[in-house]
Amino acid sequence: MIPHTSRSAAAAALRAFSTSAVARGHTSNIGKAPIKFEPSVSFNASPTALAVTGPLGTTSVPLEPYMTVGFPAPDTLTLAVADAELKKQRSMWGLTRTLIQNAVTGMTQGFTTPLYLVGVGYRAALEDDPRAKEEGRTGVRLNMKLGYSHAVVVPVPAHIKAEVPVPTKIVLSCTDKHQLGLFAAKVRKWRPPEPYKGKGIFVGSETIRIKAVKKK
Repeated sequence: MIPHTSRSAAAAALRAFSTSAVARGHTSNIGKAPIKFEPSVSFNASPTALAVTGPLGTTSVPLEPYMTVGFPAPDTLTLAVADAELKKQRSMWGLTRTLIQNAVTGMTQGFTTPLYLVGVGYRAALEDDPRAKEEGRTGVRLNMKLGYSHAVVVPVPAHIKAEVPVPTKIVLSCTDKHQLGLFAAKVRKWRPPEPYKGKGIFVGSETIRIKAVKKK
């Protein structure tokens, strides 16, 4: 026979946990965040894209039909979707908001990524590109010595600005964060960082964990 006090405690414990479902609406913490911008930035929205114009140029971000752009304040932009309960709209909401933020930053400040050449004899230099007349090139190229029997030459695209302040450091600048990352990855693939001696081309604050050499 269960004591009365035990039955009362068990009943109270059961009542503490409600079996009714809690109604919670889905949202996107990134998508719902407002975007602040400077007075030098202007926008032109269309049903399919949002044009962003700033001191460094103009770019556009594609918009889905279910997205709405608002300006609750003169220096604030917001993005909303028709139905945040749909996973597709919710995921595109956060992605598009990030793309708009990157476009605003790119048209006002731009993006910069340093590349570090780590290794004995590794160095880079900028030189004139003899194929400068080809479409999509700036007229300069990176000439890098990366431990091969030959020099590695990488032409710099027209939308990328490259500088070599010291022989072991390359600074890349661009108004498009995506294009900047693609070109940095293109340069890095010639000598990815290896985990035994720590040599290679490091992008930004990239680090690598050194592995111990297995001895027989």
